[in-house]
Amino acid sequence: MMSTMTRVLGIDIGGSGIKGAPVDTVTGELLAERHRIPTPQPSTPQAVAEVVKQLCEHFEYHGKVGCTFPAVVRHGTTLTAANVDKTWINAPAQHLLTEVTGRDVVLLNDADAAGLAEARFGAGKGVSGTILLLTLGTGIGSALIMDGKLVPNTEFGHIELGGKEFEHIASDKVREDRDLGWKEWATVLSDGVAYLERLLWPDLIIIGGGVSKKSDKFLPHLKLQTPVVPAQLRNNAGFVGAALYASGE
Repeated sequence: MMSTMTRVLGIDIGGSGIKGAPVDTVTGELLAERHRIPTPQPSTPQAVAEVVKQLCEHFEYHGKVGCTFPAVVRHGTTLTAANVDKTWINAPAQHLLTEVTGRDVVLLNDADAAGLAEARFGAGKGVSGTILLLTLGTGIGSALIMDGKLVPNTEFGHIELGGKEFEHIASDKVREDRDLGWKEWATVLSDGVAYLERLLWPDLIIIGGGVSKKSDKFLPHLKLQTPVVPAQLRNNAGFVGAALYASGE
């Protein structure tokens, strides 16, 4: 029988949906089918906390909970708010989630959670040294993992290239909005990733986000020295990483 210590509920809070599942933090496997509830509108901290409580009750879970959020999270406080209600800015979010759910909740940035999951169970499994994860979507999220340890809240999507933010010229949304061809988009993306490569000298770069499913269309056009691979865990990466983070492994 598996020790209950390895069963941790991971929850991923997004702008449109809040999803989660109990995770075996030793193997990264889901221990039940994931469950999703639409994000309440407006997505205030109190309203979102009530949905997190519903997920805990759905899985009849009473232990420690790992929870992601699309914001900079420092010592349990959300300092920014992307795609969610602005009342999250400077909110004592971790304390509120713990209070409303009646469970011990640990909160972290969503890209950071995905990075942890990919480094341990996905595309970075078995790779030592420094791993850089970039999630390409509405914006560009990032995570930096060094020998399995997270350097939190990197926000590399906000670096400036030619006076413009990286995510404002190279996100997947920009590709779609400007109807860029894969090669054309890859050239712009390559400039930003190459800049980060020169700053960080990572051992592996992982590209996540929905567009990673089409990695064969743009990864071959990236001109980089570092190996670049698509993420493997896709939509589960956030809550798997959150569960792993909460477990303290």
